[in-house]
Amino acid sequence: MKIVCVGAGPAGLYFAISAKLRDAGHEISVLERDPPGATYGWGVVYWDDLLDTLYINDRESAQRIRAASTVWQDQVVAIHGERAYLSGYGYSVNRAVLLDELTRRALQLGVDVQHERAVDDIAEFADADLVVIADGANSRNRQRYAEQFGTELSQGRNPYIWLGTRRVFDEFTFGYEQTPHGWIWFHAYPSSAGVSTFIVECQEETWRALGFEELDDAATTRLLAEIFDEHLAGHALISAARGRPASWQRFTQVHNQTWRHANAVLIGDAAHTTHFTIGSGTRLAMIDALVLAEKLHEHDQPGNALKEFDGEGHAAMRVVQAAARTSMAWFEDVDRYTDRNAVDFCFAMSSRSGLQPPWRYQAHRLTQNPLVRKALRVYCKGLRWLGARRRGESWKRPDTVSPP
Repeated sequence: MKIVCVGAGPAGLYFAISAKLRDAGHEISVLERDPPGATYGWGVVYWDDLLDTLYINDRESAQRIRAASTVWQDQVVAIHGERAYLSGYGYSVNRAVLLDELTRRALQLGVDVQHERAVDDIAEFADADLVVIADGANSRNRQRYAEQFGTELSQGRNPYIWLGTRRVFDEFTFGYEQTPHGWIWFHAYPSSAGVSTFIVECQEETWRALGFEELDDAATTRLLAEIFDEHLAGHALISAARGRPASWQRFTQVHNQTWRHANAVLIGDAAHTTHFTIGSGTRLAMIDALVLAEKLHEHDQPGNALKEFDGEGHAAMRVVQAAARTSMAWFEDVDRYTDRNAVDFCFAMSSRSGLQPPWRYQAHRLTQNPLVRKALRVYCKGLRWLGARRRGESWKRPDTVSPP
């Protein structure tokens, strides 16, 4: 097949890799508007389920991604000068490094990756067997055919900005601060050695009252560093991440009635988005890529593959997008819960996507005990060791890497 992928993000690149692995005869091009290394954002998070899938699909790229990742253990919620805890662990990897590794693997497999190659209308690829639209939530090509895809867009209410810091957060940390104009909070986790991702969010009224609408990049990071000084331990906030400075955004919810039209198919954020507070965007994009490649391999006719991919994908996304919408709504009304102590607030935050049995609250209170937390950390380390053994990873290697 002659395949054109529009967008060199995790979805487009991993689809090209997965399709090439299944049939090296495919002629695949990945076209990216931006230059190499220009990517918005800092780190992305994932868990063992994605890592297991990546190792099964392509051990080569999975090893590179894991080697570039760092581990965080436990989640911490800091509010009212108190701290509460949630057990568990996950992985994070610098987004630019992730894209570098996927690009390197795609090129190794014979994929034609072209940067600074804008695509304004997929009609220019009418001779291709398949056009994969993977150029993100703000996809211009999807919007050009919005009627055919049945595209529905809406925006979340809260402004947010994606920053970095040299303050290393070993735990996934949520920090809440009350200002004279309302609450403002951050989500922080390690991106690579010596660097952490630092996402700041607040309600619209607070954002306007604090003057962020008028502040430039330097003034914005300076004011946020002052607000979160205790959490940052004197470290500054960094705006630019191998690209243009970060800007305030409002989350774009993307839904499409269908992901296919003519010889084109949507994947990743171009097809669907999930709010960043559930940390699934990159995982879902790469799973889309893998599943689409597998469907094309299973079916002789691309149309049958796309129909099956579309139907099964929409069914799988219903529950995920519902949870993401619920999570976003909780943070948009966070001040309903801020009168609670840290332990109760933490429980409300952790159970925001669904009803919980009564015993779970008691279990949550139990995990605040330092000895119980220590035991759970040992247990989680054992789970990581078992997972690494099952995948054939080398356990005796550092969990952090040098910053890019």
